[in-house]
Amino acid sequence: MFSFLSVRRKPGWVALLPQGDRIALAHVVRGAGVRPEILRLDSFAVEHDETEALQRLRSARQLKSYACTTLMAAGEYTISQVDAPNVPAAERKEAVRWGLKGVVDYAVDTACVDVLDIPMEGAGAGRQASVFAVSASEQAVRARIAPFEAAKIPLAAVDVPEMAQRNIAALFEDENRGLAFLRLDSTGGALTLTFHGELVALRRVEVPATQLADSNADRRAQAMERLVLELQRSLDNFDRQYSHIPISKLVVAVYPQPDGLAAELGESLYVPVLAMDLAQVMDFPGLPELADLPRQAMNLLLIGAALRTDEVAS
Repeated sequence: MFSFLSVRRKPGWVALLPQGDRIALAHVVRGAGVRPEILRLDSFAVEHDETEALQRLRSARQLKSYACTTLMAAGEYTISQVDAPNVPAAERKEAVRWGLKGVVDYAVDTACVDVLDIPMEGAGAGRQASVFAVSASEQAVRARIAPFEAAKIPLAAVDVPEMAQRNIAALFEDENRGLAFLRLDSTGGALTLTFHGELVALRRVEVPATQLADSNADRRAQAMERLVLELQRSLDNFDRQYSHIPISKLVVAVYPQPDGLAAELGESLYVPVLAMDLAQVMDFPGLPELADLPRQAMNLLLIGAALRTDEVAS
């Protein structure tokens, strides 16, 4: 999303995510015509502070030899769908930047801004093209990268969770079909629609995964009812707004993962529902623990962040 560096020695991307008292790391390599491979998935304790932990990782994992990335956290950025500005491609980012003035509560002239195209194939003549505008204040981005700079780990890019989810979802798409993807964790999650590997639409889902795994049957049933209603409304909305994109299935990745969730959702939705299994789309021969679906869901954003497709010149 926000790219900073243009030097890399070894293939693939390394994603580093601070997670409270731990720092998680994933190394993924992908190439044309082959399945992406997860080479490393680790979690390291923060013994003193984040910078000290990153310094230890820099040495132990030779991080200066890789293109590294991390994710902005909730509340540190904004992402919104806006009409595509009617300007030459080279001027789009600046046009979107000034269009955010008065919309965000930080200075747009120094903000980090990126623009993502939304696929319009088959949308019909006369429909207004849209883009996703992703922005973050300079202060928020500097705060996010400060521990890495202090640890002398050069970040090649900083991304946002929606793009990490998009990277995973794109792998499950059927040819010329859209894919709905639901990610839930203990704070809630997001429902995305992707098509041809690009993000088309997204919705925030306010049902925490912990409520779906509640030991109290009544509370769990209430949470499931809210989730089903949210998914039904969102899928119907997708179908109305993007009728030119037939949705082939909904893939769900939930942590903590309640038993039988995909089957239960499938009984109430008009599209097939499948639990995410990365073994269907990625290789990880050196990581047998990733055969566990809850572990995959727990590390979805970490792995998705390392699934970047752009290349960094050496």
